[in-house]
Amino acid sequence: MQPGHRAGLVGTNTIRQNYSREGGLDYIVANVGVLTDVVSTQVWSGDAQVHVSIVNWIKQPQPNDVPKLKYLTLQRGDAVDCPWESFELPELNAALSLGTDVTGAKRLETNATSKACYQGQTHGHEGFLLTFDEATQMMRRNAKNAEILFPFLIGEELIANKDSQPERMVIDLQPRDVFEAGVYKEVMDHLRTTVLPDREKAAREEQERNSAVPEGGKAKVNKHHSNFLKRWWLLSYGRGELIARLSQIPRYIACSRVTKRPIFDFVSSQIRPNDALAVFPLPDDYSFGILQSGLHFEWFKARCSTLEERFRYTSDSVFDTFPWPQSPTIGQSEEVASAAIALRGLRREIMAKLGYSLRDLYRTLEEPGANPLRDAHDRLDSAVRAAYAMPKDADPLAFLLALNLSLAAKEKAGEPITPPGIPVPKVQIAAFVTDDCIRVNA
Repeated sequence: MQPGHRAGLVGTNTIRQNYSREGGLDYIVANVGVLTDVVSTQVWSGDAQVHVSIVNWIKQPQPNDVPKLKYLTLQRGDAVDCPWESFELPELNAALSLGTDVTGAKRLETNATSKACYQGQTHGHEGFLLTFDEATQMMRRNAKNAEILFPFLIGEELIANKDSQPERMVIDLQPRDVFEAGVYKEVMDHLRTTVLPDREKAAREEQERNSAVPEGGKAKVNKHHSNFLKRWWLLSYGRGELIARLSQIPRYIACSRVTKRPIFDFVSSQIRPNDALAVFPLPDDYSFGILQSGLHFEWFKARCSTLEERFRYTSDSVFDTFPWPQSPTIGQSEEVASAAIALRGLRREIMAKLGYSLRDLYRTLEEPGANPLRDAHDRLDSAVRAAYAMPKDADPLAFLLALNLSLAAKEKAGEPITPPGIPVPKVQIAAFVTDDCIRVNA
């Protein structure tokens, strides 16, 4: 493009998110491009079930080439006929967002190395999954099978099932080699019948595809099916490090990785998390309060990727950049924990009384009027803001971005920062760990 020339594009709304944005809109803005008129997100009117963004820009404009006000439009809702809103703004950012642009947030090494956020297990084949009846029969025939059969929770079950009950069990033989796994003869026979043939076929087809790549060709050679075949009795991605951490704590925090609203809950460590869950091996109520807070959700929405209108929790872009409170007092930490406990207690009470799922419960927040759940969240948010020493009139995203950048600067200078989790000595953590969590109903 020549200076003063204009261009535009239509793409899925991932063009304004994370890596897609970095290679596209960020490059335009960083190289004398000015965004002039954008549609942040709209439902595609064709057959594809996607949301799209529309962007117009001008390269190296002269002062009279661009109006003082730029225009951002977005569609409120998940249907073609949902209402639209338009905004006149002095500048448009590459994230195509109305609020503070947090695309410049830095990855905090302290967060990334804290081992406090994981994706759940990827089973990779339906043969690893059993109904509760099938698993119960296996355990009755051989009590030893109970060592490698676990309830398996997915994101939809967490938010949509009554009491968040898992519907299946998973066969998890890690970290056993083929000889150790052979002790569980009935289970291994089941896997030989269901899993092994498909893994052999997938590995063979992968090898054929790789063989078709000409020598020196640029096509990517994949070997993951071959690797799966080498350990065919194990889950595709068993997340051994995560499972080892969960074995040391009574419960963990989880949320659905793709969600419309922020719903976190504690899950018993006896339940294995599916890869549809973001998993936080933090057992204390303070950590739950921070993650369930409105501040964290605002950061989540601003930093995540999306699937249609739903938000996708990503550890690298969301968790690794999220700045935790740096110096809360014990009293402030106790207030956050107390508000978190009260929130979960209220949720359990209402759900038990009305037979609601978490999804049913949180849908009530979409309607106006008095709502005890909203009040409980407000109390939690007030306690979390106090833990951050956040001024009452501060813009949440602007505050968190400034904190993120200051912490990144400290890390660069070799100074320590407070990692995710409760900032108290280990001997005091037990006082912040209650026992409520999702368990399998008898």
